Amino acid sequence: MRKIVVDMQNFLFADSVATAFRSSDYDIDVIRTESPKDTLELCQVYRPYVLMMEVTSYTPWKLSERLKLRDKVKAVCPGCKIALIVDSNTEKQAAKDIRDAKKNGLIDQFFYGSMTAEYLMDQIYAM
Repeated sequence: MRKIVVDMQNFLFADSVATAFRSSDYDIDVIRTESPKDTLELCQVYRPYVLMMEVTSYTPWKLSERLKLRDKVKAVCPGCKIALIVDSNTEKQAAKDIRDAKKNGLIDQFFYGSMTAEYLMDQIYAM
């Protein structure tokens, strides 16, 4: 069974993602963090194939902080793919910066929060 760790400020969206995976045919277990402070430890324990983190303009969800966390996760779990999600309507600059992070090879994928949980699930499964 594949595992993904989901570190999101938006608990409702994170919950809908977890529910979508649980009720799907995909053999994926979703581990949700309580806060970004838990993310590294959960990645060490579960060795996920994807870490999905939300980016906002607020600490501790800023892109710069997420990239630092990414470096720590990659040090202990080098095979883990990094995916970032952002609300491109309210976080326009963060969305642009995330596109650049993908272009520069710092992350494996990015998503906009306006997509459906099913689309996100399909994209994560395809990573």
